[in-house]
Amino acid sequence: GFIMDLQNITIKSILNEKSSSVYFVEDSDTVITAVRLMNKEKIGSVMVVSKNQYVGIFTERDVLYRVVSPRLNTKKTLVSEVMTKNFSSIDVSLTLQETLHIMTKNRVRHLPVFQNTRLLGMVSIGDVTRKLLEINQNEANSLRDYLFSSYSG
Repeated sequence: GFIMDLQNITIKSILNEKSSSVYFVEDSDTVITAVRLMNKEKIGSVMVVSKNQYVGIFTERDVLYRVVSPRLNTKKTLVSEVMTKNFSSIDVSLTLQETLHIMTKNRVRHLPVFQNTRLLGMVSIGDVTRKLLEINQNEANSLRDYLFSSYSG
């Protein structure tokens, strides 16, 4: 039928709609450098690289819990000291449902999206919930149009 099957909507649909640019900092960068980049680009997370390897993710949560709370000096503290090292990531073929499940289960709000070893982009829990709401809205509208089209006149 015309009702979209949520099981079939993959994370690719989100990446296609948002700028798929991923922002990076070096593990040797200071926290203030990372935070300024995040603020400038209005993003909640950056990937951390070292010698062309992804060594971690640095998120707004890391800033709050690992920098602000213990009152570390943002100009002296390196990203490598406060980043999330064992980060979760997903494959681009995952569905929205599966992605939401991983975010909930792992208590993460940002997931790097890979195709094999290639990093394609980053999705946040906000991206996923917005997309789900949009789909539900479209379905409701389609259903209403379908139901009431027969009664025109």
